[in-house]
Amino acid sequence: MSTRSIAWINTPVIMEALIRYKENRLPRSMKLWLEKLLDINEKESGGLSMDITHS
Repeated sequence: MSTRSIAWINTPVIMEALIRYKENRLPRSMKLWLEKLLDINEKESGGLSMDITHS
């Protein structure tokens, strides 16, 4: 079975996912996908440190 790769990511969707990740409001599967996609290692970094401002 071949692995699928991502060709593009919708920016507003990924930004919303990052906001929800920071607020700990993502389902586990989405959280794992985002961590893998963005190479986030929560255990080593103590979580994602970012400053996102949204209206």
